[in-house]
Amino acid sequence: MTWVELHSESERLAIEAQLALNARAVSRATELYKRAAELEQKALDQLDVSKTRTRGITAVSAVALWFKAGEYVFAERLAHSMLADTQVPDFAREDLRDLVQAIWTESAKQKASVSFVPGQVMVSVKGGEVVTGGAPLDLIVDKVQTIQSMFYRTIEFVSGVSHRRVGRPTKELQEACRPWLFQSAPGSYQFSVAIQKPAQLDFFKQDIEPERIARHFLEIVSASSGDNAVELERLVPDENYRSTFLKLARNLSPTGKTFDRIEFRASGEAHPVTLSVESRGCINQQLRKKSTICSTADEVREELRGILRAVHLDKDWLYILVDGVPKQIFGLQEAVDDVIGPMVNRSVIVQAVRVAQNKLRFVDIELAE
Repeated sequence: MTWVELHSESERLAIEAQLALNARAVSRATELYKRAAELEQKALDQLDVSKTRTRGITAVSAVALWFKAGEYVFAERLAHSMLADTQVPDFAREDLRDLVQAIWTESAKQKASVSFVPGQVMVSVKGGEVVTGGAPLDLIVDKVQTIQSMFYRTIEFVSGVSHRRVGRPTKELQEACRPWLFQSAPGSYQFSVAIQKPAQLDFFKQDIEPERIARHFLEIVSASSGDNAVELERLVPDENYRSTFLKLARNLSPTGKTFDRIEFRASGEAHPVTLSVESRGCINQQLRKKSTICSTADEVREELRGILRAVHLDKDWLYILVDGVPKQIFGLQEAVDDVIGPMVNRSVIVQAVRVAQNKLRFVDIELAE
């Protein structure tokens, strides 16, 4: 068989495997991925070394298929042999290194004393002050905390839990679906996130697919990052959840001062979901359209830049220190703990409306750094 025939049959089997996985026929999907990987590796062997781009794409595809089949030894062996090949192009090398890291992480998860929901999310923070394998600690701690909040929110949303404005997720959810952080390969600053599988088999409702949590997370981040409000509304019909996801995605997005972009990808996938400075602008446009609709024509907006000193959601106020002068702002509306809480004692930009000479009503808040 030729490369075209082998590659086409491999693609067909991979599509069939994904459909089987969607139908929760895991054993069937695994077997199909294995057959697809065998054919893709045979297709790779058919290629002349002069076909550098095609060899790179086929190599990444074959390693990814072995990975999806759960054949980590075969996947790692092929990945390392291709990385040792000087003819492999740079774009393929980067994807192969990411796959090797995904393989190592899956192997580490298997050795852990707990089990995990299928699928993980690789996270890369790039540009600005971030260097290969290193980044400012406060930056990474902030992003990890926000990612944890988004995962908990995703689990609550897909599980049909009512939108939570104050407080942490329930103790049951935190203990059952604890996010784990795994070390990732150097190359910008990278790590991966996996969700611990609940000990109780009936923790998720019957119509909830635990293996889809990572995919739901990525779909929501992707829809939040652009200007396609229709897609986000389709994924997240609940307006309160939608607003919270947008604000958490904005907290993840760079301002361009400390780093340039943050990328998310599913394990075994080559194409990331990217949040950039432009993404932050798109998210702000979506949020401001909503706040404009809720405003009256004679209201005058004010923008305050300063340090957020205190927040009290129950009493509906926050204090911001502007040039050494404290300003109290009321009416926090739908502000939620895990969006606004991490901003305390940090530089922020607050959008407000002056409703009286000495009274400001809250509209929005975002980090200024």
